[in-house]
Amino acid sequence: MITLLERIFIKQGKDERRAYGILCGSLGIALNLLLFAGKYLAGFLSGSIAVMADAFNNLSDAGSSVITLLGFQFAGQAADEEHPFGHGRIEYLSGLAVSIAIIVMGVELGRSSIEKIIHPEAVDTGVLSMVILLVSVAVKLYMSFYNRRIGAKIDSAAMKATAADSLSDALATSMVLLSMLIMKFTGVNVDGWCGVLVAVFILKAGYEAAKETLNPLLGQAPEPEFIDEIQSIVLSRPEIIGIHDLVVHDYGPGHRMVSLHGEVDGSQDIFELHDAIDGVEMELRERLGCEAVIHMDPVDLKDPEMKEKREQIEKMVKAIDEKLTIHDFRLVHGGGVTKILFDVVVPFGMKLSEEELKKQVQDQVCETMPCCCAIIQIDHSYV
Repeated sequence: MITLLERIFIKQGKDERRAYGILCGSLGIALNLLLFAGKYLAGFLSGSIAVMADAFNNLSDAGSSVITLLGFQFAGQAADEEHPFGHGRIEYLSGLAVSIAIIVMGVELGRSSIEKIIHPEAVDTGVLSMVILLVSVAVKLYMSFYNRRIGAKIDSAAMKATAADSLSDALATSMVLLSMLIMKFTGVNVDGWCGVLVAVFILKAGYEAAKETLNPLLGQAPEPEFIDEIQSIVLSRPEIIGIHDLVVHDYGPGHRMVSLHGEVDGSQDIFELHDAIDGVEMELRERLGCEAVIHMDPVDLKDPEMKEKREQIEKMVKAIDEKLTIHDFRLVHGGGVTKILFDVVVPFGMKLSEEELKKQVQDQVCETMPCCCAIIQIDHSYV
C-alpha cells in the first residue's frame, strides 16, 4: 500500500523529504486510530487491562504521529532572517516529544498493571478479541517495515524511532495475546504481569527514541561514511595533499555545514590553489548537499629540515599514544633557537592531561633536538 501511496503523493524535488514525513505521519494516524478502536472493543468485551492498556498505547501512537507530521511540516520550511540555517532541527524536537509521550504512557501502563496484579479481575478469552489482536500485530509489523524503509531512505531519526516503536508495539500486543491464550488453556490469570511486560517494552522504545533524537541535538559525531565521502572528495584534487580540523555542523536533516583545513604546496601559485579550493567546496555542495568552508594551509614541501623534524616529532607522539596525530607543522628560526610550532590532535578519553602531554613532548624535543623548543597547541577531533 505504501508503494502505491508513494507513487500518488510523492513528487521528486526539494520538498520530497517533507512529503514522505507527511505521508507516513498521516498513515500512522489513520492506522493507529483504527487499532485503538479495535483493541478498545476487544478490551471492553474481554475485561482485560492489558488489552485496554495496549489500546490506549495505540491512541498515544496516533498522537505521536500527529507530532511527527507537524515536525516534518515545520522542519521543511525555508530559512529566514531569524533562522538562517533553516528549521531542520524541529524534526529532532518532534521526535523527542514523541519519545516523552511514549515514556509517560509506559509509566501509566506499569502503574495500572501493578494494580491489576494486586487486585486481579476475570478475563474473557473470546475469539473476536484474539482475532483483533492478531490483526493488530500484523498491522504494527507492516508499520514498522514501511517506517524503517522510508526512515533509511530519507535518513530520518524520527522515522526510525517510529519504526522501532511499531515493532515494540507488535511484541507487546503478542504478549497480551499470549496472556489470553494462557488464561484460556490453563485458567491462570497473568493479565497484570503481561501488562507490566508491555509497559517495559513501551519504556524501552521511549528511551531508545529519546536517545536517537537527543544525540543530534547534543552534537553527536557525524557518521564515518559521511566523513569518508568528504575526505575522498577533498583529497581527489591533486592540489590538496592533506586535511585536518574537519568539523561537521548539523542543523537538521539536509542542513549541514562543513569546515576543514586543506594542506597545499606553499610553492604553487596562490590563485590556482584558490580556484582548486573553490572547486572542492562546490563539489561538496553538489554531491553531499552541504555548505563547505575550506581554510587553505600552505605547507613547505621542499625544506629537508622541516621534513626531518616532522618525522622525528611524529615518532615521539606516536610512542606516547598511537592515536595522536600532528598538523600545522612549521619552523621559525631566530636568536640561535629554532621554534617548532605544531598542533597535536588528542583523542577524547586520553589518560594524560593536556598539560602533561605538552610537557612530555616539549621535554623530549629539548633532549633530542639541540637549540630547539616546541610550541604546542592541543587540538581535538570532532569527527
